[in-house]
Amino acid sequence: MNCISASASALPPLTVVTELSPPNQTFNNGEVGGTSTELVKQILQRAHLKADYHLYPWARAFKVASEKQNTLIYSIAKTPLREQNFHWIGPVAKFELGFVTNKYRSDVIVNSLEDAKKYRLAVQRGDIAAEQLKKYGFDFVLTSDIERSYQLLIANKVDLVLDDPRYLKSMADTLNLPNDHFQFLFSVPDLSVSGYLAANIQTPAEIVERLRVAFADIKRTQAYKDVLSGYH
Repeated sequence: MNCISASASALPPLTVVTELSPPNQTFNNGEVGGTSTELVKQILQRAHLKADYHLYPWARAFKVASEKQNTLIYSIAKTPLREQNFHWIGPVAKFELGFVTNKYRSDVIVNSLEDAKKYRLAVQRGDIAAEQLKKYGFDFVLTSDIERSYQLLIANKVDLVLDDPRYLKSMADTLNLPNDHFQFLFSVPDLSVSGYLAANIQTPAEIVERLRVAFADIKRTQAYKDVLSGYH
């Protein structure tokens, strides 16, 4: 028996929480899936750790992971305010965010941050993007998750949402819309961020070490490189 599998049965099962964010995190037939989810499952399998997966609105997922021992969360941005509150395992997603609207909305023109301030914007509650946009002087509608933000966009109750241009087809598919329903307007470089797998700060050191060793193995795979490139 190798060192990473030794005494695995003595370790507590983990709770893993995330939010809806196609194609990285999806929810079909009662099961959490998606490309980043598959990476996380591979990491836990390699670490010989068992877990239950739950999909919540981001603010709830963050609260659970912050407060509950033996809880993992992904894909979470690593910020100075968050850094001391989690054990950081490694990136399992990458986001290069900007403004998105419905393809037919030729009246929505965004060539700068100042242009975007003219329009109604939806952002998910607790999202790091909300903090940054507030610093830029934006007003926006807060939603529970990215699907709700898109639903407001589809209904023209807002004019813009934030997303990565590589993921628009996946979101359209999730919402049963044509692949070209959405259009990407303008990238915000300051909102480019890696999404990490992280563990509650009270998670035992042995579990954290197993996860980090397993992550180092998974990071070398082509599947990992494909997910982090965004083209999968």
